[in-house]
Amino acid sequence: MNQKTALVTGAFGAVGRYVSSALAGRGYAVIGLGHGSWSLDQQRRFGLERWVEGDVSLANLGQLEAKPSLIVACAGGSSVGASVNAPYLDFQRTVNATVAILEFMRLQCPEAALVYPSSAAAYGVVEQLPIREDSPLCPSSPYGVHKKIAEEIIAEYSRFFGLKTIVVRLFSVYGEGFCKQLLWDACHRIAANETTFFGTGDETRDWIHAADAAELLVEAASYATPTCPIVNGAYGEPVTVRDILTELFRLMNRGDRPQFSGETRAGDPLHYHADVSKALAWGWQPRVAWQEGLKRYVSWFQAEGSSR
Repeated sequence: MNQKTALVTGAFGAVGRYVSSALAGRGYAVIGLGHGSWSLDQQRRFGLERWVEGDVSLANLGQLEAKPSLIVACAGGSSVGASVNAPYLDFQRTVNATVAILEFMRLQCPEAALVYPSSAAAYGVVEQLPIREDSPLCPSSPYGVHKKIAEEIIAEYSRFFGLKTIVVRLFSVYGEGFCKQLLWDACHRIAANETTFFGTGDETRDWIHAADAAELLVEAASYATPTCPIVNGAYGEPVTVRDILTELFRLMNRGDRPQFSGETRAGDPLHYHADVSKALAWGWQPRVAWQEGLKRYVSWFQAEGSSR
């Protein structure tokens, strides 16, 4: 029996590494495409059999000399802040790359399944919690808008060309190796003896460890169809920023507690909480509670991350 091949775009990134490892653990031969320079040992450590450095373009996809049965599109814009600073670049990385993958599938591997990790940013500011997959989409950043556009194009290709696709809207993904967002910034600031943080502290986010997110993305492949279903990816539990930072202070042996400036940013959602009943119905279950996840993150940060 021939080994199944999976393509992970953006495999060098934090989520892509977890996804590649999860796929390799399920017996896939994993090919990675994207930007980043790493040794052969590092590639093998994260489950890659082959790494191709370059843009996620139709030309580069066509030169892979492989027809994967599964594609997980982890390449794309990296954050809300980056999309505000460079919206055109974010569009290219998110929307153009997605179109290239879909055209590659249409022309070269129409039987493949595409799993697209989208973002809760596509929802934007919501009025009702928990957020269901059929909640209105009103993104409040270029990042969210571009994810929404990518989702719409995926649904278009699925409908017109019969491609099997599925969208997973991930909420606040974190984990060892993540060198961005709240935990990364907070650990650096705590290590520098800073105590005051932006916001009120009462903002809530629904955190999901990258290992759980990766397992969900791999599981989602079985549910990809030409109807392009959508599922939320989160733990299903809202946690305040105050609780997250207070636990980080404790884990990093600080005797004091975080303080907050009270400032809020226009358009920045105050509360996120996902309805994950669809994912749970598959039999998927998040395994890493946020307290355990923070413990792992701080251990990684103190051993490796603080020097980066």
